[in-house]
Amino acid sequence: MECRLGCGACCIAPSISSPIPGMPDGKPAGVRCVQLSDDNLCLIFGRADRPNVCSDFKATIDVCGSSNAEALWIITSLETQTS
Repeated sequence: MECRLGCGACCIAPSISSPIPGMPDGKPAGVRCVQLSDDNLCLIFGRADRPNVCSDFKATIDVCGSSNAEALWIITSLETQTS
């Protein structure tokens, strides 16, 4: 599965403990990453300072569902179940 451009669910729903440029302490769950553009695109995509957890993420149907809204719901649910 290819990532849906403009989705951004993986940059909003989960917590990220790794430092992110502009968020040195990481990102809490449900908080929009400061590196997510208004169009829900990663502003640091492909850069060396992008956290490994972000670049290692692979879109799959079981995590991303079939729509942006479903992806946000699934990832939020997974975050809640694992925190």
